[in-house]
Amino acid sequence: MLGTFAGALDARQIDAKNDRLTAEVRGEIESEDGVLVIRRVHVRFQLKAAGNVRDTVERVHSVYKDKCPVYRSLRPAFEITSAYELVADGGVGTS
Repeated sequence: MLGTFAGALDARQIDAKNDRLTAEVRGEIESEDGVLVIRRVHVRFQLKAAGNVRDTVERVHSVYKDKCPVYRSLRPAFEITSAYELVADGGVGTS
């Protein structure tokens, strides 16, 4: 999902290379008949960028999953959500 989101941002001239875009993934696992099963995965992206790209990033974030092979492959098996945080180049959070 990180690669698809980064590629979609790059296509819109938003630099997501060189660790400007990172992701933290959290999964929720439950026991089903004594077997551990993944139920939900949440991906939290963090993008270092200027605040003036917020609308474009929001638009990309709202559609990138439709073109993501990982999302489309795994989504039928369990819930996958994502969110992003835009961090100013100076390091101060903006969202």
